[in-house]
Amino acid sequence: IPSEISLCRVVNPSPFVPPVDELLDSRCTEIVNIQTSGLAQRLKVTNTRSLVIGVSGGLDSTLALLVAVKAFDVLGIPRSGITAVTMPGFGTTGRTHSNATELMKVLGVTIREISIVPAVMQHFADIGHNPDVHDVTYENSQARQRTMLLMDIANQVSGMVLGTGDLSELALGWATYNGDHMSMYGVNAGVPKTLVKYLVKWFADRSTDNVERNTLLDIIDTPISPELIPANSDGTIAQVTEDLVGPYELHDFFLYYTLRYGFSPSRIFLLANTAFENTYDRATIKKWLTVFFRRFFSQQFKRSCMPDGPKVGSVCLSPRGDWRMPSDACSVRWIKECEDLKV
Repeated sequence: IPSEISLCRVVNPSPFVPPVDELLDSRCTEIVNIQTSGLAQRLKVTNTRSLVIGVSGGLDSTLALLVAVKAFDVLGIPRSGITAVTMPGFGTTGRTHSNATELMKVLGVTIREISIVPAVMQHFADIGHNPDVHDVTYENSQARQRTMLLMDIANQVSGMVLGTGDLSELALGWATYNGDHMSMYGVNAGVPKTLVKYLVKWFADRSTDNVERNTLLDIIDTPISPELIPANSDGTIAQVTEDLVGPYELHDFFLYYTLRYGFSPSRIFLLANTAFENTYDRATIKKWLTVFFRRFFSQQFKRSCMPDGPKVGSVCLSPRGDWRMPSDACSVRWIKECEDLKV
């Protein structure tokens, strides 16, 4: 499709999010019920009454925890059976730590706090890594240490680890292999990042507890970050995900039209230029579209062994039902088409 063509119709920049308030509320209700039912069924068939989840104070783990609590309430299992673990590391900020702690308290789950700093520093010494070098080894060591703690605690309580990663992270491979990538059940696996905040807002709107509601609203307003790099001197988040990997509203747009309709990069580019005409220039859209396809192809190996999770919408990346793609698929044609786009 020539890039010079312009569209007369309106293109929704958030295709995963219903634009009508009434429809949005009912859709969020349906999605939360699907997540809750899926998790409840997994707990029943495995005869599991204990769940372990890492809570960071970010959107994804917050949504997973809220769904877990709802599932336990539906099954009549005491919320104390949910072991919520906060694991502060080198980049954890006071804001996210406080929100995680407040949320766990108000929900009445079992709370554990384990700093990963001593163990990761020992690991750096074991493998001969300089902790002043903030590279991929520095970051992934933290993610894997957290996952090991969660898995071992699950053994302690005869439970299973609930994954928190979302559909957008799976598409981009924005997860550490055998780190936050792994769990026994990924309750957010079918939820794109642009929809997560609306689901958390859905819970906030229904909360009768002021502390819970205010905590959830502050979590929604917190910049998205893995917090693996030390915070700024003023204690604020230094590592903002969208500065590194690109705006999630763009990536979710690309993801929707790639999975739902199988559109080519040039056609998606045309639609994106219309949808985001007043938000991003053509060069910016081209840049992140190229990043999207490069990451989408190269990170399939993480999706090929992803945990089970509920499908909540029209698209899903499960290798067992919806998305069968070889991990070594070649992206040359897609990337070339992206690079040839005129800006």
